[in-house]
Amino acid sequence: MKHVQERPERIAVGTSDLQVVLSYRKLNDLVRAAAAQLSQLGVRPGDLIALISDNHVEFVVGLLASLKSGAVVAPLNPALTLSDLRLRFSELPVRALLVPQHHAAQIDHWGSAAPQARRWVMGVDGSGEAATVRISNADAQRTGSGAAAPVSLPPLINADAALIMFTAGSTSAPKAVPLTHRNVAESIHAITTVYDLSPQDATLIVMPLFHGHGLVAGLLSTLASGGGAYLPNTGSFSAHRFWPDMAGVGATWYTAVPTIHRILVNRAAQEYPHSSPLALRFIRSCSAPLDTELVTSAANTFHAPMIGAYGMTETSHQATSNPLPLQGPNKTESVGLALGLEVRIAGGAGRNAAIGEVGEICVRGPALTSGYLNNPNANAESFVDGWFRTGDLGRLDRDGYLFIKGRLKEVINRGGEKIAPSDIDTVLLSNPKVFEAASFGEPDAIYGEVVQAAVSVRPGMQLTEAELRDYCRAALVGYEVPERIHILTDLPRTAKGSIDRNALARRFLTK
Repeated sequence: MKHVQERPERIAVGTSDLQVVLSYRKLNDLVRAAAAQLSQLGVRPGDLIALISDNHVEFVVGLLASLKSGAVVAPLNPALTLSDLRLRFSELPVRALLVPQHHAAQIDHWGSAAPQARRWVMGVDGSGEAATVRISNADAQRTGSGAAAPVSLPPLINADAALIMFTAGSTSAPKAVPLTHRNVAESIHAITTVYDLSPQDATLIVMPLFHGHGLVAGLLSTLASGGGAYLPNTGSFSAHRFWPDMAGVGATWYTAVPTIHRILVNRAAQEYPHSSPLALRFIRSCSAPLDTELVTSAANTFHAPMIGAYGMTETSHQATSNPLPLQGPNKTESVGLALGLEVRIAGGAGRNAAIGEVGEICVRGPALTSGYLNNPNANAESFVDGWFRTGDLGRLDRDGYLFIKGRLKEVINRGGEKIAPSDIDTVLLSNPKVFEAASFGEPDAIYGEVVQAAVSVRPGMQLTEAELRDYCRAALVGYEVPERIHILTDLPRTAKGSIDRNALARRFLTK
């Protein structure tokens, strides 16, 4: 890493309370030491290591050390249930589980989902030049057993594989996505270029590192640019601590899902440091649709432009983004321009859609995975002539900006009228009393499907279903107005923090 030579004393990784800070030189030393310990434990190039951790320094050292040793890493959410882990491990020939010290008590429980895997615990002790790393063999401590026989990766994994990431499973079962070193490097290059990231930047990473959003856009792009990557000392997002932590680490930008932005805007009157505002260059939003009201409110409140982006696991996270203000127009209802990838809109009969015409978004390019792991049916459906069918609906304008119109599988067909849930959500969110909203289809004996929706209300405000349906009638055509609007305290979320539309549908359509 060039930053080890060029700026060895610059902070590379730290905790938000600054109890742990590692310079680029020290991080490099720890990674080399951890990689040597992994080698002593029997790791060979091509072995698959499941890294189960929240946002802690051990994740960073464990990831980089595993990659340095030639292993392939599968970052996994420590909140997954045992059945969820078994489902993922059934797809993966896991050589070992690697967990941070604070999760050591759970390693046997998690390990029961992959009985063939070794169990290793990593700890990073101290800070700065005094920091040390150790990897202990939990199997040896418990039973005196040695290292297990190496497990070979299946042939579908490219020899240059770096990561195995799992799709969110929002519309189907999670799929394993192998990403090569080149895939990830291309995505990092696009991210650092479009946001002009540099050693003068620092960020607080609140998105989970076991997803591409936090891992590629937050951590790896920051390290590639020579900036400072700070992790919440709690291991995850805390609205109450966010602004003190951002100020404490000198953050110049951050990236998150709209839900987090909305929470921060909603609490800004009490918690944002208005008397000494942060010097943020920009705020990035990805992984879920943005609405114009949120973009405007965030920009006005936090004194920085909000930049919308679009990505998916299969593209090593980012596929498109709006530019920074000095580099081009920020079209707030759009997810911007293609970056390092080609984007086309597929119309009927496989033709390219006309400008402004809605169709399926397809992408190709060097950041795109070559296919799902051991899933020929999904590969045949999703990868066609070098293009990846995203399953998302969208349109391109004359400037090449992409506008998302929802998911193919989420489109509501009411008597032949195709309704994009995102259009309903936009109207609901424009109501000043609505905090969050999501719409979905309900089976109907006459129309096939009708629209339902769920919303949460801003604190201190009152809103009835009848009032909100009247509001919708003024902005939507009749067949788009939800038949039912459920008013909830909170909406269900995915592990990334975005609204789980399918969970809402299951909740209400089974009653």
